[in-house]
Amino acid sequence: MFNLKEKLMLTDKGYSDLKKAITACTITNISLMLPFTITLQIFTELLKPFMGEEIVWSKMWLLLGLGIIAAVIVFLANKNDYKKTYVTSYMESEATRVGVAEHIRKLPMSFFNSKDLSELTTNIMGDCATSEHVLSHIIPQLFANAISITIVCFLLAMFNWSLALTIFCTVPAAFLVIVLSRKIQKRLGEKHVESKLKASDQVQEYLEGIKVIKSCNLMGSKFSALDNALKLMKKMAIEMEFGAGVFVTGAQIIVQAGVGLTVFAGTYLLAGGKIELIPLLMFFLIVVRIYGPILTILTLLPELLYMQISTSRMRALFSTPVMEGDTEKEIKDYDISFENVSFGYTGKTSGEEVIKDVTISIPSNSITALVGPSGSGKSTISKLIARFWDVNKGAVKIGGVDIKSLDPEHLMSYMSFVFQDVVLFNDTIYNNIRIGNINASTEQVIEAAKAACCDEFVNSLPDGYETILGENGSTLSGGERQRISIARALLKNAPIVLLDEATASLDPENEVLIQQAISKLIEGKTVIIIAHRLRTIAGADKIIVMDKGRVSEEGTHEELIKNNGLYERLYTVQQKSLGWSV
Repeated sequence: MFNLKEKLMLTDKGYSDLKKAITACTITNISLMLPFTITLQIFTELLKPFMGEEIVWSKMWLLLGLGIIAAVIVFLANKNDYKKTYVTSYMESEATRVGVAEHIRKLPMSFFNSKDLSELTTNIMGDCATSEHVLSHIIPQLFANAISITIVCFLLAMFNWSLALTIFCTVPAAFLVIVLSRKIQKRLGEKHVESKLKASDQVQEYLEGIKVIKSCNLMGSKFSALDNALKLMKKMAIEMEFGAGVFVTGAQIIVQAGVGLTVFAGTYLLAGGKIELIPLLMFFLIVVRIYGPILTILTLLPELLYMQISTSRMRALFSTPVMEGDTEKEIKDYDISFENVSFGYTGKTSGEEVIKDVTISIPSNSITALVGPSGSGKSTISKLIARFWDVNKGAVKIGGVDIKSLDPEHLMSYMSFVFQDVVLFNDTIYNNIRIGNINASTEQVIEAAKAACCDEFVNSLPDGYETILGENGSTLSGGERQRISIARALLKNAPIVLLDEATASLDPENEVLIQQAISKLIEGKTVIIIAHRLRTIAGADKIIVMDKGRVSEEGTHEELIKNNGLYERLYTVQQKSLGWSV
């Protein structure tokens, strides 16, 4: 079937359901011929008085009964059509959306450096919606109409091949117009999709930056980027619809020219005595009826061409290789080592390495701090440990196992994270904590919340643990959001803990509470702490000082102070800043 499965990116079940949908639509089209045929018979019977014959009323009553039966058959066929066509296409669309989301989840972080969030949202929602529309409203009907028209054409040709030829001779020319215009329609469609993506980017930027826009008085004409993007999208939509409309309308005019040809040819045959009046009138009625499906096909074809743009984008997404690895290999020791590691972020215009030939060891069951100036590579080190990216050179090993050989999700089971920028979901507090261990009991969730110093402020809320947080925890303070993040990590109870600036922007009261929570989180774990406040990591078992992507020095707080190196300079500057006042 023209390799529809591959072209439409269907699952095996989706492809099977599509064939059933085409069959159901074909049955519906054929069933619609029943009332039409009965109507022709009634029309023929009613014309008998004009031919000097009498109406056979027993036949009329029989035709009435057959008409009722035909109506029931049409109803049942349409019911089956709806179930096989629309319901199954929506199920296939759901499977496609889940498949896209699952694929995106397994992609390396380097992929997201080169993609905008709005483009990925369009993949999941817009492209899948286009595919859903095509599967439910276009493909089955298009094939069913083509099959039913072929059947009718064959039957008419058996009755009178010359009239059948005049009915359908304009159809190839009409389809040729659509086929020859496909490149133009594709180009217009691509421009339309591109303009929608630009508009989505601007809408997202506008909503995310609304506070800045208001505070800087950038509303209205001062924020022209959004207005221009929306105007461009409108312009491209009009151009696409106009371009498609011109070719479709031209093709439809060519098809409907067949009506005139049929009338001319039928009149000629009638005058020559080669056809009788009643059969000719039947042909005229069939012409009016048969052109409906043909015109529908011509209208649907541009949408099919437009859908190919969406499927090509989805195909490009699915062709992006996911991060894979062993899901069974166990890690028994939790010491971490970097062996001559170099790394640069994909998508950086300079292509410069941000980690340069780094060799370090992080002992298990200890606290190791990563410090250094901004941009020195501290956070990158933690992300490489978590395999958010794969290193360009060298190896990162945990317990002697190269993490490149491990499945990222399997590796994640050994790690807990507490980031400076906490991500919370628009769900209950209970469910946000339970993300750390989806199989945890209610008692375990509450115990983790208490250990993270969350229980008191949660119980003060009207709905307690069932309180809906709003988008990204917008109803909570920064300290409260951070404590929920720690409760989540406590509930996971992973042997390796990564803390990235967990207390960097907190007030003193919240910082004390969070430090208490963190002290419970890191007991007996391999802990990596990234911190700018050097006084908070003075008690770490090991401090690694990064500078410009390289290891500047290593040691304990006391050893590094004695070295009079970069760490000592940073620590001295911060100690002096404690005495600053306004």
